[in-house]
Amino acid sequence: MACHDPIADMLTKIRNAIMAKHESVSFFISNEKLEIIKILKNEGYIKNFKKLSEESKNQVKLFLKYNDKNEPAILGIQRISTPGRRIYKGCKDMPRIMNGMGTVIVSTSTGITTAKKAVERNVGGEILCYVW
Repeated sequence: MACHDPIADMLTKIRNAIMAKHESVSFFISNEKLEIIKILKNEGYIKNFKKLSEESKNQVKLFLKYNDKNEPAILGIQRISTPGRRIYKGCKDMPRIMNGMGTVIVSTSTGITTAKKAVERNVGGEILCYVW
C-alpha cells in the first residue's frame, strides 16, 4: 500500500516503538526524514541513528533513548501539517510547546530546523511536527 504521508508514517513508527519499549526502529529514509532525525538527535530525543543500505533500499535505524526508570525521552510526538492541510506560520507567530520545553520542527526556505532557530534566522515556514 502506498504511503501518502511518509513523515506521519515515520512518526507513527517511532511512537509505536516507544509504546512497545523497543530499543530501535527502522524505516525507509528520505532527505526530509533524515533532517528530522538529525534534529531529534541534536535535541536529545534519541540516542543515535544509523543509515543502512541494502541493495538500493535506503533505510535508517533509530536507537531510542530511555532513562534509568525505563521512561522514554520522547513523551509525545505529533504531526501538525499534513498533505491535505498545510499549516504555515511566520517567524513572529511560531508556536511553543510545553512552555518552551518541547520542540517544534519547521520546514523553512533555509531547510528543516527547529522553531527557535527559525525565529533567530527571522524566517517562517511549514510546521511539520511537535515533539515533547
